Amino acid sequence: MSRNQRTLRAPVEFSGVGLHSGKLVRARALPAPQGSGIEFVRTDVADAQPIPARIQYRVQADLRTRLKRGESEVETVEHLLAVCAGLGIDNLRIEMDGPEMPGMDGSALEFVRLFKSVGSVEQRAEARAFRLEQPIYVRDGAATLVALPSDKPSLTLQYIASFDDPSIQGGSLQLEITPEAFEREIAPARTFCLAPEVEKLKAAGFGKGATRENTVVLGDPETVMRMGGEPVRHKMLDLIGDLSLLGADLHAHVIATRSGHATNAELVKRLVDLMQEKETGGLIQRESGLDIREVMKLLPHRYPFLMIDRVIEIDGYQRAVGIKNVTINEPFFQGHFPDQPLMPGVLQLEAMAQLAGVLLLRKLENTGKLAVLWSIDKVKLRAAVVPGDQLRIEVETLRMKGEMGQVRGTGTVAGRVVCEATLMFTMIEGSGG
Repeated sequence: MSRNQRTLRAPVEFSGVGLHSGKLVRARALPAPQGSGIEFVRTDVADAQPIPARIQYRVQADLRTRLKRGESEVETVEHLLAVCAGLGIDNLRIEMDGPEMPGMDGSALEFVRLFKSVGSVEQRAEARAFRLEQPIYVRDGAATLVALPSDKPSLTLQYIASFDDPSIQGGSLQLEITPEAFEREIAPARTFCLAPEVEKLKAAGFGKGATRENTVVLGDPETVMRMGGEPVRHKMLDLIGDLSLLGADLHAHVIATRSGHATNAELVKRLVDLMQEKETGGLIQRESGLDIREVMKLLPHRYPFLMIDRVIEIDGYQRAVGIKNVTINEPFFQGHFPDQPLMPGVLQLEAMAQLAGVLLLRKLENTGKLAVLWSIDKVKLRAAVVPGDQLRIEVETLRMKGEMGQVRGTGTVAGRVVCEATLMFTMIEGSGG
């Protein structure tokens, strides 16, 4: 059962100290166009690029989820992301004047109230969804995550918690994640720590913004739970936030045992691999994709020099994914090592440049212009591309200022990186401009 994308009806503002840094951060969440996804912008960093809430921007961090792009990073974003996923908010621009998301009351409840105070609006485009069709699992010591196919067009979570300290009771909970269930059963659960670890965490620089009001201390007789099984519910909150880095509604049954942010992220990476396989094979169609006729409307290239067969996905003006089917009938194979045909590396870069052109030329102010390749940097040709391969190309806008654009490109075959480069373009008037 499909649904349409949603965004907030109006902006909301909030502020507070970070749970780990203890520093005051002011933030606001702004409505965003369909197809733009959830992205964070550091307003205190000059020329900061938006950081999409996608797994490829996640970097390792203990006890929290951190996203980074270029010199900008944001962290402890999992509670806000869980609210977006739980309430079905797909497109949002979140501006922050510091690196750590305000911890609020240690749960997601205040974010839910803020979002509901302005309401949401349905957009025309269909929301992305990925239905799991085969079991996958992640294991790291005692932590395990198993994702199973489900008959329901929704996400069901089952979390099983246990602790090394036998005096601290564990527990388990299973829920089908709907907006109502999320708000009632998950959002109010606060973050927690174990009483024996409090001093160790503080010595390591964590929890500078933690208080008895926003953090449950397990094993402390003075702790009062807000709801039954609050730690298990908070673990589910974190998991929902981390799973949202997939960039699509997940239709599956996920069973987690002692899982944390690192194992959550590993599961998302494996889900992304499966989703990309289906996209590359044409089994999943994105509304933002382009067929060859639409590609030819944007690019001036024609046979035998058109190197893009299909655009799978375009995220705003930030990212695009395209396909080049490499066949023995390519004219360059006739003269380029005909006895052992290899796709020339310069043509792999040309395919990358053409996809970047599609991405840059979609901007209204670039209508009628040409994206001319100005320079190529940081080129790496890592593996051969041969007839029968399907070259998957992904480009990401690093910088767009005036007539100049900088794009990072990566090419893969069957999940293996074969080429990468940074490309600089200048926009010039086309012959019809």
